Amino acid sequence: MVKIDGDKIYIKILYFGMYASGKTTILDTLYKLTKEENKNIVPTENLTKIESSSGATLLYDKGLFQSKKQNKVYYLIYTVAGQKSYSKLRKRVYEQTDGILFVVDSQQKCIEDNIEFLKELKTIAYDKLIKEIPLVVMLNKQDLSLTIKAEDFKKVLKEEKLWYNSNHDLSIWNPKIFHTCALYDKQMNIYESFYECSRRAVMYQIYGDGKAPPKDKVPISLTES
Repeated sequence: MVKIDGDKIYIKILYFGMYASGKTTILDTLYKLTKEENKNIVPTENLTKIESSSGATLLYDKGLFQSKKQNKVYYLIYTVAGQKSYSKLRKRVYEQTDGILFVVDSQQKCIEDNIEFLKELKTIAYDKLIKEIPLVVMLNKQDLSLTIKAEDFKKVLKEEKLWYNSNHDLSIWNPKIFHTCALYDKQMNIYESFYECSRRAVMYQIYGDGKAPPKDKVPISLTES
């Protein structure tokens, strides 16, 4: 749920996915990209990381970013801990989320674990995915061999009822699927995927009052990206 504090607007974006899928590295790379390059957002503080001695996320990672075009708008960006035993913590971190980037470890051997985490996300979200909370998918680790592609994961989304046929009103909000690489020196679609999720989160608020806007409420140019 978008938070308003005085004249500032805070939008919460959450990276959700299985352990070692690259969520922390994605946030690190997003931070570097927006700090060093001319992007539409800029970090306002250093990233907060609560991690174990091995470097795995223990609670969450967090960053605060400000829109350069609308300087009253801020993005609170979180990642969840991916260990299976941390499901209760993930539920807490999820609270008041306005947009979700589901990070997939796209190695073929990890497909079942990814599906397990997608099912968990569906349970936590209580049927709000797409309908009230925009969902963007990142097929991460595309620099490796034997990875799944967009069409492969689209089948998973359809099986999980997270994809609508073209004649359905919600079809314009079907999850956009990005092929990504989180490593900074090989980065692929890290900023683009965040931008798409944040763009949709804003449109849900402006045109849908916190829900997926009907087709006739949104200018066609804004539904195309």
